[in-house]
Amino acid sequence: MATGDPELRKELDATLHARRELGPDYETELLDSFVEKLDRTVDQRVRRRLAERQMQVARGSRPRQEGLPGGFGERFGFAALSLVLAVPLSAIGVTHAGLVGLLVTWAGILGVNVVQAGHATGRFRRAWADRDDE
Repeated sequence: MATGDPELRKELDATLHARRELGPDYETELLDSFVEKLDRTVDQRVRRRLAERQMQVARGSRPRQEGLPGGFGERFGFAALSLVLAVPLSAIGVTHAGLVGLLVTWAGILGVNVVQAGHATGRFRRAWADRDDE
């Protein structure tokens, strides 16, 4: 188990050691105790992150949305990958449908990049939030 919290790792080791010492009769109680400690740890982390985001908003900066692309490297990598894939896709489009196939292929590539860029910058999230407010 890979964990960034050494205290939680110690708790898990202690629980497993106690389980070996006491046997399976106390397994449920030991696991319940560990899950409660894990739950408290998660609650603390969530509260801490929420407080950090609230501080960022209070200072006027926009908090970075986790799990969404947004850094320059991610955007550049996505654009580079789409251009690399554009070569064989263009060839397939031209082979099967001529100029129309090429135009459709590039329209799709452009559309995917526009959507990705909009999500990366938060424009689409803001647009949907504004739409929901109406």
